[in-house]
Amino acid sequence: MSADLVLTGGTVFATGGPEAVAVQDGRIAAVGSARDAREWAGPGARVIELEGRTVLPGFQDAHLHPPHGGLAAAECYLFDAGTREQCLDAVARYAAEHPELEWIVGGGWSIDSFAGGTPSRGDLDAVVPDRPVFLDNRDGHGGWVNSQALALAGVTAATPDPPDGRIEREPTGEPQGTLHEGAMDLVARLLPPTTQAEWEEAILRAQAELHALGITAWQDAAVTADTYPAYLALAGRGALTMRMEGNLLWERGHGDGQLEELVARRDAAAIGRLRLRGAKIFVDGVLENFTGAVLEPYVGTDNDGLSMHEPDELAQMVTALDAHGFQVHMHTIGDRAVREALDATEAARRANGARDRRFHLAHVQLVHPDDLPRFAELGVAANVSPYWACRSDYVTVLTEPFIGPERSARMYPFGSLRRAGARLAFGSDWTVSTPNPLLEIEVAVTRAPPDDRGAEPLLPEEALDLQTALATFTGGSAWVNFLDEETGTIEPGKLADLVVLDRDVLAPGAGPIGDAEVLLTLVEGEAVYTAPELGW
Repeated sequence: MSADLVLTGGTVFATGGPEAVAVQDGRIAAVGSARDAREWAGPGARVIELEGRTVLPGFQDAHLHPPHGGLAAAECYLFDAGTREQCLDAVARYAAEHPELEWIVGGGWSIDSFAGGTPSRGDLDAVVPDRPVFLDNRDGHGGWVNSQALALAGVTAATPDPPDGRIEREPTGEPQGTLHEGAMDLVARLLPPTTQAEWEEAILRAQAELHALGITAWQDAAVTADTYPAYLALAGRGALTMRMEGNLLWERGHGDGQLEELVARRDAAAIGRLRLRGAKIFVDGVLENFTGAVLEPYVGTDNDGLSMHEPDELAQMVTALDAHGFQVHMHTIGDRAVREALDATEAARRANGARDRRFHLAHVQLVHPDDLPRFAELGVAANVSPYWACRSDYVTVLTEPFIGPERSARMYPFGSLRRAGARLAFGSDWTVSTPNPLLEIEVAVTRAPPDDRGAEPLLPEEALDLQTALATFTGGSAWVNFLDEETGTIEPGKLADLVVLDRDVLAPGAGPIGDAEVLLTLVEGEAVYTAPELGW
């Protein structure tokens, strides 16, 4: 053997407990002991002494929003604001720094920063009285606007709620300043467009940030008409070092007429590391604003949430997409949404027969016990968001009181899904929460927040062990990404998409995995991120 690169003297996350990996021409050439490694290096090979550190397959995020994550840094950034006052200070500061802007646009506010989760137009009017403001929240299911924005959009007390959303209202019926789900579009349609150059810059910024976290492949949860050309341009220039799987967004209200266009876009997007095999459908909203579709009404109400599509319509959509070879990726938060998505999958299987679909349901915050075994029976992956599975204010203040104790006792059922035979994948949903796989893995294992490790865990029986969590963020997500034949595990012949951590994370004294750091990220044996301390 004449390897180009040898990583030796560490812990390799692979069968048999190896200590070294050899890379040749972008692929894993050998996996074995440190003694074996002495025989692998060819003339001029780079040999990295790991000194006990861990080598893992590259992490793969199976559900996130990279263009928006990259763009957020260039807009009014509220992700660091933890209170109402901090949000308003950040908005006022950004507006003062950008007097040239016609609109103040950005986002990242958290609903637990505001009473009832609904920030008001009056607060925004006080800090930006002279220009329209539109700020979406960090989960993308709500928008905060001021009076100028509402006036420009013509939204008044007489404006009806759209079928797929809700206008938060004052007692008089006037719009209060928070727009839920599809109601955001009443104002968002007026925003100055983001240029293709800005989207390209945003994607590249996100790519660099995620490579630094050890991520070598992502699945963009919703590629839109705006971001699609940017992806094609970057792939055409060879600028995508990330393996990019994506989902073309099924637009509500456009019907089957959009199918031909989606097929054409998919087929034109097989360029370099870019593939768009999926179609994304929103089945419901979120529990915190009562738009998550639930089987029984929210406590003290007759509201059982919002199905974005009637069950028969959903089944027809999924069947049509499946017949055209799409992988279907469905946003499902509530237990009714999960059931409707599984029913639609079953309908597609009946209509179209067997094939390697790899459908996946994203988030699955609530799953009725009767539906747990259906994931394995239907071959559907549970694409869960691990960082959410802890006792945050989202859970204790904005969710548990409104879904009651029975449903609260089965939130984020990772363990139950796995015991029922379901295949798991991990998706951060960045920018909704951190894209850091190590922090997400820690929460999947401890069910407690990394910034409050002594907190009471959320349903510890639903926790995953560390080995399983690591395998889920690598091989599990690789399966969802249709990349498991080439990546996701460390085996000879697979592509050398690898990450080196600063410690042996499997050792008894390693400390919380969320404290570990990425030192090196490789894609096909080429460094896409290096930390100075590695001496690369």
